Amino acid sequence: MTWRVLVVEDDVDIGRLVSLQLAELDCHCKLVDDGVTALGEAQAGRYDLVVLDVMLPRMDGLEICRRLRTGERYTPILMLTAKSSEIDRVLGLELGADDYLTKPFSMPELAARVKNILRRARRAAAARQEAESPEAQRIERGDLVIDLVRHEVQLRGVPVELTAKEFELLTCFARQPGRVYTRAQLLEQVWGYTHSGYEHTVNSHINRLRNKIERDPANPEYVLTVWGVGYKFAERRG
Repeated sequence: MTWRVLVVEDDVDIGRLVSLQLAELDCHCKLVDDGVTALGEAQAGRYDLVVLDVMLPRMDGLEICRRLRTGERYTPILMLTAKSSEIDRVLGLELGADDYLTKPFSMPELAARVKNILRRARRAAAARQEAESPEAQRIERGDLVIDLVRHEVQLRGVPVELTAKEFELLTCFARQPGRVYTRAQLLEQVWGYTHSGYEHTVNSHINRLRNKIERDPANPEYVLTVWGVGYKFAERRG
């Protein structure tokens, strides 16, 4: 299978090196060197992955990431950044990036991150193909209904607007009520991100999810805290 990858990098030499490395992974790369052009290309093209630099002329990578995540089509994003501060990396993840690399990075590390993202994309595509029955396309837990095909959520018959990561997080919980997930496990399953130290990314997403689906976010009925361990979806739902 050949993957279509959009490489957004204003340093031409780095962009070419990234493209050459990804070509070895059966990726067909298009190189773009400014933010406005990149956003238009990503929104119009059918790409399997966007490799996105943060520091770009005309529009930065964080704004591109934010705008792509407000659209209906979900394209995995690997962010490249010369910034080393933790807040920049966490902001990228919370805006919806699937992973990030801090410059300078090695080509083998880039290849490993891309393989991981594409592996998850392949699994997701296979899961969508297998979802043929109505039961597989919907999850119903009490008053909460998750439509996996339409990517929609309703609570007591009222639509709930969720970001892509909030939807993935809720679906992960609702598929297995009662199962306890650690923050590290949720980072891996929802973000595909295995590095420690960013569990607060999970906390902030869960807080926002609770604000949207719970009657009283301080006393949740759906997404419960298991103190000292992590979180789980209430077993009594559904």
